[in-house]
Formats: sequence, C-alpha cells, structure tokens
Amino acid sequence: MSSALCTAGAGAAALLLALVLTEPLRRFAVLHGITDRPNARKAHTRPTPYLGGVAVAVATLAAGTAAAIARSVLDPALAVLLGCGTIVCVLGLVDDLRQLGPGIRLCVETSAAATVVLVGGHPTLFGGAFDAVLAVLWIVFMTNAFNLLDNMDGVASSLCAVIGGVVCLTDASDGPGVVMAALAGACLGFLFHNRHPARIFLGDAGSLFLGFTLSSGVMVLHRGADGLSVPVVLLLVTLIPTVDTALVMTSRYRESRPLLQGGTDHMTHRLRRMGMTVQQVVHALCFVAALGCLSGSLVTHGAVAPGVALVAAVLVGAVAVRLLLRVPSTAGLPPHAEVRASTPGRTARSVGTLRRSGTLGRRVQPADVPHSREVGTNSAMFPAASGPPAPNSSRG
Repeated sequence: MSSALCTAGAGAAALLLALVLTEPLRRFAVLHGITDRPNARKAHTRPTPYLGGVAVAVATLAAGTAAAIARSVLDPALAVLLGCGTIVCVLGLVDDLRQLGPGIRLCVETSAAATVVLVGGHPTLFGGAFDAVLAVLWIVFMTNAFNLLDNMDGVASSLCAVIGGVVCLTDASDGPGVVMAALAGACLGFLFHNRHPARIFLGDAGSLFLGFTLSSGVMVLHRGADGLSVPVVLLLVTLIPTVDTALVMTSRYRESRPLLQGGTDHMTHRLRRMGMTVQQVVHALCFVAALGCLSGSLVTHGAVAPGVALVAAVLVGAVAVRLLLRVPSTAGLPPHAEVRASTPGRTARSVGTLRRSGTLGRRVQPADVPHSREVGTNSAMFPAASGPPAPNSSRG
C-alpha cells in the first residue's frame, strides 16, 4: 500500500470512528452524570457531557496503529508516540472524573514527553542534552496550551484538525504522517458533535491528548532538523496557542491579577466581545493557524529565510496581543462568571460556595455571558491560584 493512500486511509478511518463513537459516549456520560452542569455562573441551560476526548483518542490510536501496520512502519518512535498519547489521555480522563493536583499532572506529562523525546529524537539547536530539555518543555507547554484553548465550542478540535492536516499534507513522513492524519480525521469526526452549539465537550482527556499528540508528532517529524529553522517552524505551527498564552499573561500582569488565576481573558473571549459569532471566531483562528503552518512549511523547504519568518511571526503576535489587550477582559460578565467547575464533584462543591456567598439564585441573563464555554477547568501549567470563592477554578 502506498504511503499517500495509507495516510489518507488513516484520516478517513479516524473520522468515521470518532463520528460513530462520540454519540454512545455522550449517552454514557449523561447516564452516569459525567457532565458540565449549569449553575449561576454558566449560560448553558442543560448538563453537557464530557468524554468526547475519549472518542477522539480511541479513533486516533486505532486508525494510526492500523495504518502503520498496513504500511509496515515499524518505527519505535511511532509506537512510543501512540503509547504515551494513551497515557496522557488516561491522565485527563482521571482528572475529568476526579480532579488531580497540578503536580501529578505535570509529572505524568513530563515523563511522557521525555519518553517521546528520548526514543523519537528531537531537533538540534544548541547541541547536547539542553536540546532534549527544551523539547520536553515545549511538548508539556503545548499540551497545556491546548487544554487552555478548549474554552469554546469547536475551537480546540478545529485548530488541531487544521494544524494536523496541513502538517500532514506539507511535511509529514510515514510515521508522523499517519498519526497527524489520524488525529486530524478524528477531530473532524468529533466536530460533528462539538460544533456550536456543542452536544458534548472534549474534557481534559481530549484537550490534553490533542496538545500532546500534536506537539509530539511535530517534534518527531523534525527530529533530523537543526539550526534556527527548528524553533521558527515550531513557533509558526503553534502560533495561536503561543499568542493566546502571551495575551493572557500580559493581561493579568497589567491588571495586577494572579498570573495563574483562571479567567475569561483569552483571545476567544475577547473576539466574542468584539461582536464576532462563535463560528466566526473558530474560522478566524483556523485561518491564521493554517497560514502559520504553510509558512512553517516554506521555512522547512528553504523558500523563506528563518530569520525573516521569525521577525514576521513575532511582529504579528505582538500586534495581535496589543490590539486584543484593548478589549476588556471581563466586561459584561457576572461576578462569578470567570470560572466553572468541570466535574460533578467540583460542581457540587462550587454550588455550596455560591450559596454561602449569596450568588446562587441570582439570575444570569444570556447576554451577560457571550458564550456558555467561556470558562473551563484548570490546566496543570496554569492552575488557579486565587479568585472567586470557589474551591476549584476553571480552564483559562
């Protein structure tokens, strides 16, 4: 079987698997109460189930493994990539069901990333062990950056589908190409259920899996590269999550808020406050992500000088952050709208806190919250340090 046909087959199979598996998982989550329940801080009016990420992970792993076997790709790096992706997915699933501390999450994520780097290799920038450390840190950072981006219907899965698809079409080799194609296909299949208004959410099991698998796949793909082109390509491919993190950190510093406190100050939230619809936000971010991936491909193939691309990416990111900082980070939101609990246990504890504070029972108008998923659960990299009086805060 040819490489192109095998890769295309992996994407198509993953798309169908995710499309079919998501609905029974949605029903299972509803039946067992694995849902994001509405309360005074949320705009959605009915419990929305998690476990969508499990469908994406199963579809990606099954299609990727089958395609690799059919293609006779016996690369150990591919096996490690899929195996560590499974571990990260299980980590996220446990966190969905029972909140884990950031220390445990970071420990598991770092161990998985280190395994991928040690077995699959990494690009060369400075030479020596320092390059391996940088590679591990970048994978962990991107894993949690995608966890943070999962704050609006269809955003994380759409971005992953676009980035994985473009990388697969322009730069991927046999092993990483199969994984990227399967991941992009699984995200597309899941989007039939996750596009606005979403019937099911990724959960941490999905958002962590997306970030880890995508960043690890790109890292393995560029394991033979060296020089300035390596960090430039990685920056261009992940421009959206990188700019979003810079925006959030800068905003919280300027407003004298704890840097690790969750909130509705991401680019998705600000674009919504500018009057864009959810679909427009998703389309705009995907367009920029595709341009970044194509620019990275041009750098990889020597069509654009790495220095020129780096300057352009930094300027675009700086201008975007500066313009978005002009949009209020919390305008139009009720006092406790910045955070939400993401599991049944967390919801119960948060409701008790809201009763004591007098917030529960106060009516929240739909116009107050631009979108029902503008707030989410912690990421391991950016856990909430303080803020509204809920014992567990949310993604963002």
